[in-house]
Amino acid sequence: MTPITSLDLTGFTEREPGVWTDEAGLVLSVPFFPLIPALPAALHEAQRLGAGLAQLVAGAGGGLIEAVPGSVDGVPAVRQLVKMPLGSRPGQAFLGSWTVPRAGSSTVVKVQAAEGATTGMREAMIMAQVGPAEYFRPHPYADGQPAGQPGGLPYHVGDHEEWDARFPDHPLTVVRAALQRITPTITFDDRFKALPPFGGPGAPQSLPHLPPPRRGWFRRRKDA
Repeated sequence: MTPITSLDLTGFTEREPGVWTDEAGLVLSVPFFPLIPALPAALHEAQRLGAGLAQLVAGAGGGLIEAVPGSVDGVPAVRQLVKMPLGSRPGQAFLGSWTVPRAGSSTVVKVQAAEGATTGMREAMIMAQVGPAEYFRPHPYADGQPAGQPGGLPYHVGDHEEWDARFPDHPLTVVRAALQRITPTITFDDRFKALPPFGGPGAPQSLPHLPPPRRGWFRRRKDA
């Protein structure tokens, strides 16, 4: 089930309903959750939202690179970039997503990719250039946390977008670019767009019924 009616799937092959992969190993998925969104704050509370998401990601052993409120097809949403350790081997996986919450449900557009056999090269080269003192920074959402970090993987400048052009094949670069490319092509069913907005975790939430999805909602863009 998904309220998405269209998005650009150029280069992707469907592996199972709602999950696609490309030749570079990028994974695209579009889960839908018929539940009150589990976001720690309303979208307009950017700092509180970022701090709560940073703690959630750190609790899972990862690191929140950024959490930026925005919109997808005119619907308020939050964009996240997250890094997670690979439990079975050295390296990290990078996830980029839009969470689009409504009062009683949410949909997510997520792309992810993992490091291969060679790991840590981007980080090592950037640290060598800027120096350790400038490499690690206080986490922008770590209000009141010891050493300016919420825990999990450390926050550093090596994850900043300004370095992507230098490392075009790095999974973080690939994930960030894919999410940027796909976002403008996403459209939602009007019934989803008409649902009441998400008011935050403490706000009363109505639970409107979302009609079952129609077959053939996904369409490849002809201009892609």
